[in-house]
Amino acid sequence: MKDVEAPAGGLNRHSRELTAAYERPAARAMLFGAGLTEADMSRAQVGIISSGYEGNPCNMHLNGLAAEVRASVRAADLVGLVSNTTGVSDGISMGTFGMRYSLPSREVIADSIETIGSAQHYDGVITIMGCDKNMPGAVMGMARLDRPSLMIYGGTIAPGRVNGDRLDVISSFEALGQHMAGRITLEEFREVVRHSCPGAGACAGMFTANTMASAIEALGMSLPYSASSPAESPEKIDECRAAGAAIRRMLERDLKPSDIMTRPAFENAVTLAVVLGGSTNAVLHLVAMARTIGIELTIDQFQEISGRVPLLADFRPSGPYVMEDLHEVGGTPAVMKLLLEAGLLRGDCMTVTGRTVAENLAALPGLADGQEIVRSPDDPISARGHLRILYGNLAREGSVAKITGKEGEVFEGPARVFDSEDDANRAIGDGRVQKGDVVVIRYEGPKGAPGMPEMLTPTSMIVGRGLGSDVALITDGRFSGGTHGFVVGHIAPEAQEGGVIALVRDGDRIRIDAVHNAIDVDVSPEALAERRRAWRERPLRVTSGALLKYARLVSSASRGCTTDGS
Repeated sequence: MKDVEAPAGGLNRHSRELTAAYERPAARAMLFGAGLTEADMSRAQVGIISSGYEGNPCNMHLNGLAAEVRASVRAADLVGLVSNTTGVSDGISMGTFGMRYSLPSREVIADSIETIGSAQHYDGVITIMGCDKNMPGAVMGMARLDRPSLMIYGGTIAPGRVNGDRLDVISSFEALGQHMAGRITLEEFREVVRHSCPGAGACAGMFTANTMASAIEALGMSLPYSASSPAESPEKIDECRAAGAAIRRMLERDLKPSDIMTRPAFENAVTLAVVLGGSTNAVLHLVAMARTIGIELTIDQFQEISGRVPLLADFRPSGPYVMEDLHEVGGTPAVMKLLLEAGLLRGDCMTVTGRTVAENLAALPGLADGQEIVRSPDDPISARGHLRILYGNLAREGSVAKITGKEGEVFEGPARVFDSEDDANRAIGDGRVQKGDVVVIRYEGPKGAPGMPEMLTPTSMIVGRGLGSDVALITDGRFSGGTHGFVVGHIAPEAQEGGVIALVRDGDRIRIDAVHNAIDVDVSPEALAERRRAWRERPLRVTSGALLKYARLVSSASRGCTTDGS
């Protein structure tokens, strides 16, 4: 049958299936009921998908940003339709059973964006994301749709303050360890907790949220300055008001994620994450994002890039600076301009502006004169990056460490083994973890937990008790982007699948060598084989629901913990 009405300008490539086809009267009837006009039926439809929800600073302002985006989409003569996806507050759920839902929420977000975008036949998508799992989930969902799409980051929180000291959410975790060790009073502890998070925005340091926002901007999937504009800044509102015109240009050119998310673009994303000292979670998320778009980005490529790209910025958690500081001296594009001029960034990669990285940066200013946030490549903090991919008999499929150099590069000590984070936390709190120990937390991997929870509490307690330089911690789970110290995560194979980490016993000597990228337990192959014969797979901790589904579908950490078979 012929169409009722021809598409205007050809921008409604997908929505015309509902709005212009003669045999779709119910679709048009329902869209009229939702407030669309006769003229809207020939306009392209843009899904505006927010992860906004109350009760979490990272996400509580996003629905307000979505309203600004909707107005800009309408101003671009398009139809903007707002919907929501979910989110999990890592900071709120940290250390609880709820943290097991954090990484799986990335898959739920990707699934929900794919679902509504496909079912509603959106021509384009704008996602508005806050906390760290939101962003890779959004990019994965947009990649699956492969229609003109861009992401807006909700922005960073301002630092809190107590007695002139700047605080962030990690300060509250470390204050707990300080109080338990008798280093601060109960009232001092409470003051830190009350003032660590002063308003809207994602965690202030170069934790996972700011790391992923920066990487996604370098990838080309968000507008310039998206990563560094604070949540409550005029610039964040300006970004939302520019989104409508940007998505229209993408629709006119049919510029899709597959045109932007190329291998060189992912190399740019990894490079910026390394230069800024970003979270180890960037490895997990960028691998998953690449696999979703059909690119095989391996953990070894992170090691290759980190081996030749310098560490130039000293952000929290290991340094003094927060994302708001970078905003004040030029923002993410200024760092990218520095890298481009140094030959560390590919300038020919396409971005959501319809221009290449080099074209975007040509008209933008560089870093402010005299700034001290980002060092010159000629005077780096470290000549190579902080991300280390370690292999050995403990991690035959790899593991991920964040070694800035402040922790040293080699650690060896006796294992203190715990089969859950809770057990480890109690031991640390009771003073049973001593100087020189290697804390082993297992059965917290993607299948074993299930959900591969971040573990900020044990590392923060170790730091708070003054043992940050004297205790190492390894796990088949994950660490928060706020973690610092001598830590190794993402150990694969995980304990639940019979990885060697399941066979380690108290007192075994473990050596972590970030010079040679090795992690080994000093137990003979024969002894390990004997222990393996006695090992039995543990029943999963869940018997139904979303986590059981996740445990059955999830790939290993070294392959990004994806669940869609990519």
